[in-house]
Amino acid sequence: MPTRPALLADTSLALPTDPVIDRYPTLSINADAASSHSPPRPQCPPRVVDGSKETETSLEFANERSESDKLVDSLDFGELCNEFECISSPQVESTARQLARDILEMREGNRALGSYSVSVKYKDPVRSFVGREKYKRPLWAMDALENPSVEMVMLSTSVLSIKWTLKGKPKNPAIASIGGDLQVGVVSRFTLNQISGQVIEHEESWDLSQSSPVAQRYFWISRRLFSIVESVKDTVDAAKNTATRSSTQKENLEIYPDPSGDPTKVNFSAYFH
Repeated sequence: MPTRPALLADTSLALPTDPVIDRYPTLSINADAASSHSPPRPQCPPRVVDGSKETETSLEFANERSESDKLVDSLDFGELCNEFECISSPQVESTARQLARDILEMREGNRALGSYSVSVKYKDPVRSFVGREKYKRPLWAMDALENPSVEMVMLSTSVLSIKWTLKGKPKNPAIASIGGDLQVGVVSRFTLNQISGQVIEHEESWDLSQSSPVAQRYFWISRRLFSIVESVKDTVDAAKNTATRSSTQKENLEIYPDPSGDPTKVNFSAYFH
């Protein structure tokens, strides 16, 4: 079993193989969309070492900043506040930074659920769901293809659009030899609550125009099969939740019975003149 390699100096990230792909996926970052007029970030303050009054510079800390932070630093979030009103909270930028990190680090089961509203709505061409708990599951597009490059574009302060490309070779040798590599252009649109900064809607669209007809067919078949499996999981989870709620309600009735159903209880009314 191969182990997950560490982040390399050239910002490439090697990950374990997926059943669909026969090579390690590698992440490269495309920062061409960086805005040249974004305000500079303030430097991190010195830190106290071992509780003493001595301080160390934050140079090492700054060098360790993640690629997602560097990429979000280059974005123009617009004017959050003018002299009359604030149009969004700082949480919007915080959420954008976390979403970028989740994608750049190819997170599947350990996404920051706090970035999403409890009742967030997700939709892509073949699947939709409601609820942030489903983000704990693996997403097909995150693992299926190798050598993804990422480009981020902020369309407005309320809608974050992340454009990225996924490339990879299908695991099936016959399809790979006939259809070649699969390339999917992905646009993820996140609608954010302007106060909490949480995602309330997440929609993805896919562009397969750079892939051969055979590769495109492979993508749609495998993606639909994946969606069917996820839908079955949704049904099972819903049934479990219903059973749990019914059991809880029954326990509450046993602990706190309705007094009106107790024959020893007598309604008493008194009138004073």
